[in-house]
Amino acid sequence: MNIISHRGLWLDGAEKNSAAAFLRTRDQGFGTETDVRDAGGRLVVSHDPPTGPAMLWHEAVALFSGTGLPLAVNVKADGLADMLREAFAGTDVSWFAFDMSAPEMVRYRRAGLPYYTRHSDVEPDPILYDKAQGVWLDAFDGAWFDNSHVERHLRAGKSVCVVSPELHGRDPAGLWEQLARLRTQPALTLCTDQPIAAREYFAI
Repeated sequence: MNIISHRGLWLDGAEKNSAAAFLRTRDQGFGTETDVRDAGGRLVVSHDPPTGPAMLWHEAVALFSGTGLPLAVNVKADGLADMLREAFAGTDVSWFAFDMSAPEMVRYRRAGLPYYTRHSDVEPDPILYDKAQGVWLDAFDGAWFDNSHVERHLRAGKSVCVVSPELHGRDPAGLWEQLARLRTQPALTLCTDQPIAAREYFAI
């Protein structure tokens, strides 16, 4: 199992998606999930439309260059595929895009860009599964999946990134106990707000 931080390794909410949070997660040896959108014709790190200065995307990419740590790129706007391709061109950063709209996912697939499809309680049939590098496995309204769902995707040759329940305001203990039985799976990743606690729990 691998562990990535959710919007960096932040100490308080104001640090999410900040350079400080990215430096901290990098120094602790965790990849991260982060958000990208465009503003003023440039890619920026931002979950919501920025109302002030936002970190430029190329600065975030540079922080992870040469580390071997992955970036899970949560796509928050349409029309970013070409800019993302250019942003990662010539870098050694391992990345994949997810959460884009269905028409956008078609564009990513046609362009040969790495993407994860979604499987959740509101998306029971993951779209464009055949060419997806992996599956972003989520539960918005409660625990609906068990290890059999994870294992089915793994057997299909997909990487799987599981969203830890605290991202939705729920206790992660039950899911972590469930996933502990799969901790030796190299294609399994947990996205969490508590990466250090998860590393200790799973003894990774």
